[in-house]
Amino acid sequence: MAKQFTYKEIAEHNTEGDLWMIIDGKVYDCSKFVDEHPGGEEVLLDLGGQDATGPFADIGHSDDAVKMLEDLYVGDLDKDSEPVKRVEAEPSSSTTGGEGNGALILALLIVIAAVVIYYMNQQ
Repeated sequence: MAKQFTYKEIAEHNTEGDLWMIIDGKVYDCSKFVDEHPGGEEVLLDLGGQDATGPFADIGHSDDAVKMLEDLYVGDLDKDSEPVKRVEAEPSSSTTGGEGNGALILALLIVIAAVVIYYMNQQ
């Protein structure tokens, strides 16, 4: 039986060197993958210690990306545990709020390029 982790335990793993996330009820240690992530480290760090199921599905990761999760798997979410609310840092007055969108746009462009290349090579 897989080890189960509470939301609180998972939330403690939210830094670049110690980064866990939940995808479809499974817990993954993404610490070693931060530097390799095609969408950049910011995307992973923003979701560290949290449930990333929605964002992971929204990007439309490839079958290869889903397969890579197998090596990062550390256990399952204890679904009976109480979710932890993430405390967001207050934005500084010198920002306009759109600064973080660059990494998301870049990640989306990389995924689109990978899909196009994949289908071009299938012919």
